[in-house]
Amino acid sequence: MTILVTGATGNVGRNVVEQLVKRGADVRALVRDPSKGDFPGSVSVVQGDLLDVDSLRSAFTGVSTLFLLNGVVADECTQALIALNLAREAKIERIVYLSVIHSDVYVNVPHFAGKYGVERMIEQMGLSATILRPAYFMDNDVTIKDIIGSYGIYPMPIGNKGLAMIDARDVGEIAAIELIRREQSSTPLPLNRINLVGPDTLTGAGAAAIWTDVLGHQIAYPGDDTAGVEQNLRAFMPSWMALDMRLMAERFQMDGMVPDAGDVDRLTNLLGRPLRSYRDYAAQIAA
Repeated sequence: MTILVTGATGNVGRNVVEQLVKRGADVRALVRDPSKGDFPGSVSVVQGDLLDVDSLRSAFTGVSTLFLLNGVVADECTQALIALNLAREAKIERIVYLSVIHSDVYVNVPHFAGKYGVERMIEQMGLSATILRPAYFMDNDVTIKDIIGSYGIYPMPIGNKGLAMIDARDVGEIAAIELIRREQSSTPLPLNRINLVGPDTLTGAGAAAIWTDVLGHQIAYPGDDTAGVEQNLRAFMPSWMALDMRLMAERFQMDGMVPDAGDVDRLTNLLGRPLRSYRDYAAQIAA
């Protein structure tokens, strides 16, 4: 049978597709622009959009398992709800949904609250699904590496509670493992949630210290100016998204993204190897 991956051209989605192909799965990738679908030859690429009902109905035909990933967009929640309703219509009984850790805590942050609404739908409609709840992606920091190197600061206002940052490659591999597990089960499996976290819980000062070691010169953490970050982000993203990011940073400072007991061990056992560390990721993107 066929596993459909949405968001397949993004950072996580590409890793999911790669890991599924490595495991011999029959993979279909849903993309808005097929020219961006540079996948292995065994992957079937279908054009569609999560707000285009007809294209989704076509893409879902013959699919047994769905990986649902929605980007942070203004209508993210609507996209997810439409996709899940159409998946149920198509009798897809095996689903892996990419949510976010503490979606039920960061209740004022739009893209967290939207994902929590989708989780509630999955639960209340009795859909057979794994809900993956990743913490902050290490990969976000590739966008600030030049600032770190040129200005000697770690600019993300992540506070001092700590974030258990995770590498998107680990997210993709764990998602693939769960998709295969559900795909190969003779009957639909019950709902479960998995927190996706990295091996270390980092503060702003801690991240700066790692960059200091990696680069060999002092990197400072200038503090928790979320208003300044919002203003800077408005230069290259919509104002609503910049505010969303500011609100998220404020919850980083208030609540952190700290793993539950046993999360790291669970993921290590699932992967059969250690989780990738932030230090290794920083060294990689600095090279």
